[in-house]
Amino acid sequence: MDGHSPSRTAQMQAVVESLFEGGIVVAATDPRRPQPDPFEGEDAHLQRAFPSRKREFAAGRAMARAALEALGLEPQIIPAGADRAPLWPEGVTGSISHTASMCVAVASDRATALGVDIEENTDLEADIVASICTEAEIARLTGPDLLRLAKLVFCAKEAAYKAQYPLTGEMMEFSDFDVTFDYRALSFTATFTRQVGQFAVGDVLPGRFGHAADHLVAAVSLGQAA
Repeated sequence: MDGHSPSRTAQMQAVVESLFEGGIVVAATDPRRPQPDPFEGEDAHLQRAFPSRKREFAAGRAMARAALEALGLEPQIIPAGADRAPLWPEGVTGSISHTASMCVAVASDRATALGVDIEENTDLEADIVASICTEAEIARLTGPDLLRLAKLVFCAKEAAYKAQYPLTGEMMEFSDFDVTFDYRALSFTATFTRQVGQFAVGDVLPGRFGHAADHLVAAVSLGQAA
């Protein structure tokens, strides 16, 4: 099958939509395909970036605009803040994630915060497991798929981080979340292990996970209205 097949992006879009409740719009593409140029000023910080990074960025902004249009908004600039995070229009929250072969953007005018992350469905490098996973998480990772499950921990933490960041503005370490999974329900909880903004130790961000188009997918939404 053609690795650039539209069916891959359709599959990704359907899976991401299934991980969120109603009111969330999703757009997906393969960044290896031709993409519209970013709006003027959006990619100013990427002048010295590798071409692959520029392609992925362009795909991310294109999908973010597609998501905004699905919400009924006009195409508009989505600049990067000083922290490089996308600045969504007032009244909208969103999240973007991409790899070399897939890009996803989600947006909502109902949710308080969103986080989506996609990662290639491969094992996490063994030498970085201890820097991504807490001791408690490592103790829960068993069996021959330990490194693949560790990659899922990474994916879930990235989604949770993206959801909390617009609310707190705080950077986090991987150890600041402890993630547990319900593999039958395809859900997870990311528990704060330290105070982060308004989130106290023990507060939980609920999420869901799945896989599509050779990728792991994790999604977190907060304050979502039906």
